Amino acid sequence: MQLLLSQKQWKKKDWHKEMTEMLKGIAASDGVAVAKAYLLVQPDLSFETVTVEDTNAEEARLDVALKASQDELSVIREKAVGTLGEEAAQVFDAHLMVLADPEMISQIKETIRAKKVNAEAGLKEVTDMFITIFEGMEDNPYMQERAADIRDVTKRVLANLLGKKLPNPASINEEVIVIAHDLTPSDTAQLDKNFVKAFVTNIGGRTSHSAIMARTLEIAAVLGTNNITEIVKDGDILAVNGITGEVIINPTDEQAAEFKAAGEAYAKQKAEWALLKDAKTVTADGKHFELAANIGTPKDVEGVNDNGAEAVGLYRTEFLYMDSQDFPTEDEQYEAYKAVLEGMNGKPVVVRTMDIGGDKELPYFDMPHEMNPFLGFRALRISISETGDAMFRTQIRALLRASVHGQLRIMFPMVALLKEFRAAKAVFDEEKANLLAEGVAVADNIQVGIMIEIPAAAMLADQFAKEVDFFSIGTNDLIQYTMAADRMNEQVSYLYQPYNPSILRLINNVIKAAHAEGKWAGMCGEMAGDQQAVPLLVGMGLDEFSMSATSVLRTRSLMKKLDTAKMEEYANRALTECSTMEEVLELQKEYVNFD
Repeated sequence: MQLLLSQKQWKKKDWHKEMTEMLKGIAASDGVAVAKAYLLVQPDLSFETVTVEDTNAEEARLDVALKASQDELSVIREKAVGTLGEEAAQVFDAHLMVLADPEMISQIKETIRAKKVNAEAGLKEVTDMFITIFEGMEDNPYMQERAADIRDVTKRVLANLLGKKLPNPASINEEVIVIAHDLTPSDTAQLDKNFVKAFVTNIGGRTSHSAIMARTLEIAAVLGTNNITEIVKDGDILAVNGITGEVIINPTDEQAAEFKAAGEAYAKQKAEWALLKDAKTVTADGKHFELAANIGTPKDVEGVNDNGAEAVGLYRTEFLYMDSQDFPTEDEQYEAYKAVLEGMNGKPVVVRTMDIGGDKELPYFDMPHEMNPFLGFRALRISISETGDAMFRTQIRALLRASVHGQLRIMFPMVALLKEFRAAKAVFDEEKANLLAEGVAVADNIQVGIMIEIPAAAMLADQFAKEVDFFSIGTNDLIQYTMAADRMNEQVSYLYQPYNPSILRLINNVIKAAHAEGKWAGMCGEMAGDQQAVPLLVGMGLDEFSMSATSVLRTRSLMKKLDTAKMEEYANRALTECSTMEEVLELQKEYVNFD
């Protein structure tokens, strides 16, 4: 028996038979739109290398351009925090760090002086050198991401030096579909969903920054069409289906009407989902699953409640550190944690202790240079070290003090070994005893768990389950580490396979290990809100699904249509009969119909 999970009106598979001018791309963000095209054209940033006598003047020009770029990015970041949340805005912190990098700025100025060239030439020579070096580190995704950051920042500084204006998506004031070769994070953050109904690009995929931001903004997006910018002209009418990845250029009246009907059906579906805000998340046979939301700051709690989430499944506390000029104090942290706990009105809040390092650097915390920081000194490895001990104890004390204001759960990230968890738990126990001795009230029912994102921990879950109170599976990193593939790297994106049987077996192992010890297992990675993954995870018995707040209602609607016994059978067969991701998805058709 198959289950109807979505309306055929807005995901027809046979549309392409009727369409003569269709492009097929990657469906990156749900939604359907028909509107005129708006080409986001990049300015010509070419320049001539000029020999100069007054190098001081060129250095001054560089300083002015750097300051202007910092100001622009600060404004964009502030807007991004309001529209996208703190996590999505994090990418601009990396850009601002590039603009303030003393080594790079020093080398640019030295090049200007030594070669007596204009600021444009000095900037380009040095940044090209850094980009080449970082891009050459094929085994180091962190450094490759830094290359992309430097490229984006260089473009902005160069535009300021040349007196050119970069495209300003914030100026769009009519309904359009944005067309671009690619959208940088700063481009995407400036999109106003009241006017930008969709965007289509030549490159990119579901895990790119622009795709993630589009889903947060709830703007339809189709990426990876290869040549949309070569075919479409400003003012062309486009029909875009972000659910199927279909794009029609200058559709017939009949085609446009079909897309508009699909869009109306999707809007109606969203309105129906909204009615589920206060409903309990149960399957068709009455089994309850907890739907939670991921947040980065106390401000995000409003969105959690507006979307009817039953808990906060992941509070990323590193943003407290990244938004500060110095280590946040115990009192500052206490106020933030208290605000989240009170805002959730007694519902569970899972707080992840600081996950800095890797792609999250702090300008005031001196960390060693590493060839591969994603696999280096980061997260709990810092917390339980001599270097991070004081910082970690401050955070634990703040959390313990805040625990009386709600239902607090504490989670340690990047755990590979039992002794790491034991060391962190010892700090928790010591600081709890210290506070009680000081006469400070502390809740007595705080659950302490770990994030499962390292294959070693997933394989040893049966042993961890004897000591932790819960698991939360971080699939973003778990998949990357298991497949040895950077999900942001398009060249190896084919390896980022959430439905690969190896990944599914790891996840299943964690869930079963938790249940064997009477503990619960959740998931806070992107997979938790993936509609194709939900039936599998229900079948495996995952207890808690934590996702972007905007995905909660849709997932609740989906779960109401699932029969647990059927999903258990599906998951069982996927785990025992399938050897490839394709086989898993093919098997899904016997149990779930996504038409």
